[in-house]
This record gives sequence, structure tokens and C-alpha cells, in this order.
Amino acid sequence: MKVGVVGAGGVGAACVMALVLRGSAREIVVVDRTAKRAKAVATDIRYGVPLGPRVNVTEGEYGDLAGAGLVMVTVGANEKAGGATDRGDPEGRLKLLDKNVEVYRDIVPQVVRAAPDAVLLVVTDPPDPLADLTRALAGHDAVLSTGTWLDSLRFRTHIACKLDVSPDTVEAQILGEHGTSEVFVWSSARIAGVPLSELLRQRGEDAADFRKSVEEEVRYANIAIIEGNEASQYGIGIICARIAEAVTRDEGLAVPIGGFSKDYGLTLSLPGVIGRRGLREFYPPSLSEEERGLLDHSVAALKKAGERLSKT
Repeated sequence: MKVGVVGAGGVGAACVMALVLRGSAREIVVVDRTAKRAKAVATDIRYGVPLGPRVNVTEGEYGDLAGAGLVMVTVGANEKAGGATDRGDPEGRLKLLDKNVEVYRDIVPQVVRAAPDAVLLVVTDPPDPLADLTRALAGHDAVLSTGTWLDSLRFRTHIACKLDVSPDTVEAQILGEHGTSEVFVWSSARIAGVPLSELLRQRGEDAADFRKSVEEEVRYANIAIIEGNEASQYGIGIICARIAEAVTRDEGLAVPIGGFSKDYGLTLSLPGVIGRRGLREFYPPSLSEEERGLLDHSVAALKKAGERLSKT
């Protein structure tokens, strides 16, 4: 199956590398407005391909995306370039929306003309409102946002670190916006099926302190990464490769994923099932009263951002 990556910057290159190392696709096409950059990224990675799964990595133009099962769109201003690295700014990634709308208005129609049957994966920040714009531009619903899957893995990782267990034994989700209003679903967090709240009680740990510490680490993880390495790219690259696998292999993978919700009338992250045509369905999450209120707040933030789309 063919996968396209539009944008050969830091995030796009990380996506290509992850696709190659995981053997996520048989063919990968890299497209960038600077053809030399697309060629450089594809060529550099292609030299290492003989040591991994068989895959053909090439640079190309939009027309070369024809036949792709999924196309990732990674272009646009990032958090550092867009001035979205202030921990005290409640707008967070949403500050990048106005800068990236016009980029998407130019790119998405070209992708759709070349690959009308491809699932479109929005990677650029802020991915949720940009996914709504992409749906409108594409004229179909086969659009996913990377959403809060990476946030959820960060959540699991930081819980695991504090408890000294493997992250793959932790069940924990973040829902809503991929941004400052994201919702930590503590009520269903479990370690090997055991409620986290019960484990903390047994260990004599203060649940409020534990929660505050983890939330701060996770909510600003991207900024901490950017402060040390200019951009957050490798984690999202791996996430995108895994989404590509789930879509092109029609896996029916259930994860916190960004998709359009008819109930809320916009794109946000909820537990969802993804396959060949993108989002199959959302599973209604079990939330505490507090978490439901926080999710409503997150929806309100996304709706407010969405109102800006019609003005740009």
C-alpha cells in the first residue's frame, strides 16, 4: 500500500523515518514545496532501507500521490515558529490556526485531486480545527486528526515512570482537544486492570499531588521538548506511522483518535475505531462528572477556534 507524506520538514521527515523502520507501507512518496528538500529526505532515508523491511521511498509531486491509501499533511508553522511555547498562554496550539489555514487551503485540494480515495491525516498543529477545514475542502469524511493519541501515551509514560512499571501495562487516556484544554481521564486509569486510585491508596500516596505532577509534565511535554530540541517530532512520527498501518491494513484499531463527532459537530479526540476509511465509530467514554465538564470546556474551546475558520 502507498502512503504519502506532504511536508519534508522535521515532522514530515520523522514520519517517513518511522514508516520505514516499522515497515508500515510498501511505497512512500514524499512531497514538499521545495523539491530539493523532498529529494534529500527521501534519498537519505532510502540509503538505509536495505537494512530493514522492503519499502520504496521516493520524492514526488502531488500527482505521484495517486493510489495512496493514506496521505499525511505535516506542513505549516510549528509551535516555536508560531509563538505557541508560552506555558501561561491558554490558547496554546490554537494560536497557530490562522497561520496554517491558508497553507491547508492551498495544499488539501491538490492532494484530493491526486488521491481522491485516500484517508487524510492532519498532523499540523492545531490538528483538530484543521481537520474540520480539511473535511470541508476535501468534500468527504475520510479525515483524521492525530488528536490526543500521543498525549495519551505521554500520560501513560509519566504514570509508569512514577510507579516504576512498564508503560504498556498502563491504561490511561486523554480526550478532547490536542492542546491546553485536553482532558485527563483519571477515573478509568488502570495498571494491569487495577484502578490507579486503588494503587495510590495502597501505597499511601496523595492522589491530588500525583495527579498535579503528572498533568503538568504531560500538558507541557511538547514545550519542554522544544526548549531542548527546537521541535517536537519523533513521538508524533511514530504515532503517524502506526495510524497509517491501522488504516491501510483495515485493523479496526481502537485508540484515542481525532475524528469528526456528529454529537459535538466538530473534530475532537474520543475513543475511536480506525480502519480503511478512517474513523469507523467512536465509543462513548465513561467519564466522571468532573471529566464531563472538562470535556464540555474543551469542546467550547474548539468551537471558538472553529468560528475563526469562516473569517479567514
